[in-house]
Amino acid sequence: MDLDMAQEKINYTINFYTDWHAGSGLSAGAEADAIVIKDPDGFPYIPGKTLKGLFVDAFNDFELLEIQGFDEDTRKRLFGFVDEKNGITTPGMLFFSNASLPIDEKMAIGADHSEFLYRTIASTAIDAEKGVAKNTSLRVTEVCIPLSLNAYIQGVTENEHQILMQLAKYIRSIGANRNRGLGRCSIKLT
Repeated sequence: MDLDMAQEKINYTINFYTDWHAGSGLSAGAEADAIVIKDPDGFPYIPGKTLKGLFVDAFNDFELLEIQGFDEDTRKRLFGFVDEKNGITTPGMLFFSNASLPIDEKMAIGADHSEFLYRTIASTAIDAEKGVAKNTSLRVTEVCIPLSLNAYIQGVTENEHQILMQLAKYIRSIGANRNRGLGRCSIKLT
């Protein structure tokens, strides 16, 4: 096998600098309208498909800017595509794992203390004319405190390693309400 074609696994760390919310699509009744996605032990994680979507979005931006190495063929090869004519999905060569807390940190915290990783924030829509909160607009969201999560990308060849490094540097926030200050982060490939 050609060395350039040898596949490797790239480990990376997501360092959050602000509270963040990767939603589960569920609510906690009267406590919160939206809760963070958690593993069976109550620890936060980010699904691999969410991370893949962030890398695809970043790639699309680079492709629109016509940056060398970021073209449609490379995007399709790395991330896969859906044939619009027949609806057939062709998978890409990359696999994105879930991002989660390192095992030693989970053990140090303990499943019975994982609730201390979360807090809730409230927001409401203001009626511009009256200057008061709009009826039924109060929304309570569970967020996770700033921390670091680990993940990996499998199936990378040496040729694509540099592309993924550039994409990782470009991603600056993850999760819901990114445009409102949540989820500010950096991704460091190792």
